Amino acid sequence: MSGALRALAAAVLVAAGLAGCSSPRPSATRPAESATGTRLTATLTSPVDITLRWTGTEPGAAGRIVEFATEPGGPYTILDYLPLGRTSYRHPELMPETPFYYRVRPYYGPASRPVDVRLPKGEFTEKDQKDDHEWAPPRTLRQTAVRTGSVTPGAAGAAAPTGLRATVMHANGIRFTWTDHASDEQGYLLEDRPRGGDRFRPVAVLDPDINSFGLITLENEKRATYRVRAFRYGERSNVVHLKTGASPQR
Repeated sequence: MSGALRALAAAVLVAAGLAGCSSPRPSATRPAESATGTRLTATLTSPVDITLRWTGTEPGAAGRIVEFATEPGGPYTILDYLPLGRTSYRHPELMPETPFYYRVRPYYGPASRPVDVRLPKGEFTEKDQKDDHEWAPPRTLRQTAVRTGSVTPGAAGAAAPTGLRATVMHANGIRFTWTDHASDEQGYLLEDRPRGGDRFRPVAVLDPDINSFGLITLENEKRATYRVRAFRYGERSNVVHLKTGASPQR
């Protein structure tokens, strides 16, 4: 299934996509860089290609995000969610003669137990496109007498989502529901690991308090393992700034 068809989900969802999604709400105060935080550098590898590299440790983090802006004060846009083992990122084919500002920061938080999903055979059909997919938009379902906890690193883990359930809605659609136990999350990440994959990756970014969401899958996600993570962002790295050069001759 093409990325254009997957965008059907985005058309009916409040959730942001990964590449190019809006930056989360800024913290009330900007924390100082810590001794164990991320230190970022940037290099123009061509007039319109920028490569980022970073060093540093982020104990307890689930991964890092890379953000960019074209103004010193933002707004910043998330480029990608990366595993902790990654120490570089390439931002290619940029607008010529334009300033770019970058920062990197970790995200933290506990994940639910995973669930395996096997969708039936079938392409995303014209009938599916006409479906209003009223089950898909992110929602907050009512919960009662639920114990909550903090997603802050070092907390006891009471904030981990529980009861993750995947309901097959059609050959390319899954509705996920779970119990929200987080008291201070900045959002939820729906993560998947396609069959044969070596790691989980975020496929949707959701607002705080959401506990129901429908995903329109890609072809390689018809057999996959899914989980949901309550998360908060950590300290920002230093900001690096480069200006791209003239457009290369074609």
